[in-house]
Amino acid sequence: MTRFGLLLQIGALVVAQLAAQGQPAGGRLNGRDAALLNERIAGLMEATTIVIPELARAGEPLLENFRHGIRTLETGQIRDNTGVLYTMLTNARAYLQLSDVLPASEEFGEDVRRQLSELRDGIRRLDGHFRATLEYRERQALGFDRDNLGRYENPNSLVGPPDSSAPRVVFLGDSITDAWDLNQYFPGKPYINRGISGQITGQMLGRMKADVIDLQPRVVVLLGGTNDLARGVPNKAIRHNVEMIGTLAEATGSRPILGSILPVSDYHVEASPRFLRTPLRDPARILSLNDWIRGLCASKGWVYVDYHSAMSDESGRLRRDLADDGLHPNTEGYKVMAPLVEGAIESALGGRRRRSRR
Repeated sequence: MTRFGLLLQIGALVVAQLAAQGQPAGGRLNGRDAALLNERIAGLMEATTIVIPELARAGEPLLENFRHGIRTLETGQIRDNTGVLYTMLTNARAYLQLSDVLPASEEFGEDVRRQLSELRDGIRRLDGHFRATLEYRERQALGFDRDNLGRYENPNSLVGPPDSSAPRVVFLGDSITDAWDLNQYFPGKPYINRGISGQITGQMLGRMKADVIDLQPRVVVLLGGTNDLARGVPNKAIRHNVEMIGTLAEATGSRPILGSILPVSDYHVEASPRFLRTPLRDPARILSLNDWIRGLCASKGWVYVDYHSAMSDESGRLRRDLADDGLHPNTEGYKVMAPLVEGAIESALGGRRRRSRR
């Protein structure tokens, strides 16, 4: 067997050695930190080819596989990235194994030791992130707090009884609501934020008692559905969840406000491939669901707030200036949304006074 063939065989054996590695360092990283770690590992892998010349040939396929994994994650087009992370981790470990056995240039001895030490530490962190991600996916699959009821368990326990002179409003939603600083946009108002990033409408429905009903709001503002689209949830299921949320709110004495799904755009894709939004969130499907939500509100006597029309440009996409990633409103975006929902809340409270008083 040639030396090059032997080196490749060593690299292939690394997969079998993963189970024998020590405990990983750290836990699950957020998206930004994970992306920075992956780029750091790739950079160190590239740097070692300078001080270990033979790695430029023997390790090239492993480095390219790692880079391919980064590009795949950046697109955001996959719903479960554990397979991609496993492949990246396998190739990074194989690369490290090769670097350990190949002769390094004596001229760069100190650089070699430093780079390999940093690479080894980066791979340990990636291993920790991978294992924590597996555990997270397993908890999701097994249904352990599927709806993330634990997120607001303590804050909910601190919420006192409602004040009849200051009607309480609960905002229920996903990351768009989660990131909305209600104190900034509605100062002095008894508005409670119960948004959770990444949630679909089924999870919001599962949180209705703990995060909404038990807080006894006069008004419930729902904004959800964009994540359902991205994850392939059928329209029938989205419609069911939205109607049930409104029905539960009304049945327990709250006035429902249903928000339109926000438009999306691909205008910021040059900043990151992850900002390609329309393939997973079809603008035509958004319009169709919004038409249904509007019709549901009209038939039930609920209040509809049309964010979509106010935030769309002439092509029906989310205006470039209202978001930095084609999906989540920035400060200017929330400035557009705030008066719209404030008017809807006033309408809902007026409607409640006309119909009945608790």
